[in-house]
Amino acid sequence: MSLIEIGRVCAKKAGREAKRFCVVVDLIDKNFVLVTGPKHLTGVKRRRCNIDHLELTQYKLEIGKGASDEEVIEAIEKQGLKSLFQGKRE
Repeated sequence: MSLIEIGRVCAKKAGREAKRFCVVVDLIDKNFVLVTGPKHLTGVKRRRCNIDHLELTQYKLEIGKGASDEEVIEAIEKQGLKSLFQGKRE
């Protein structure tokens, strides 16, 4: 069973958004997922991402498949992770 699941908080490892946190909002296939930052919180746009470019964290948000950015922000605030998302991973 894969650890990649909807609501999993990840840090991007590659690309212009490297070291920024994002949330998996949908599973596309065995290699790709749909992630969002949301953009105005972390700078990560909603986009398709290769799972090899993600570093999984221990955090998981309670969101539904294809959740909107507003729903993601609400879940982040509910779990008290807003300060994590506003910083970059070292």
